[in-house]
Amino acid sequence: MQRVDVVKWIATAVQLVGYGLTGLNIVPWNVFAFIVGITLWFVVGVMWKDRAIMVVHVGAFVAISTGYLNS
Repeated sequence: MQRVDVVKWIATAVQLVGYGLTGLNIVPWNVFAFIVGITLWFVVGVMWKDRAIMVVHVGAFVAISTGYLNS
């Protein structure tokens, strides 16, 4: 398995944990999980040189960070 695949699957697992924590209303741990997952997916975008993945995860980071800071 390539390094990018490992990062991709860890990012996916962390994102799923974030969704689960959100469903259970476990705040702010859900936000922290999302930030880690978003960051790892951004890294995957860099590794693939895929700007679309990078842009969508920068947007997600801004949105979740802004929401957390305004709550």
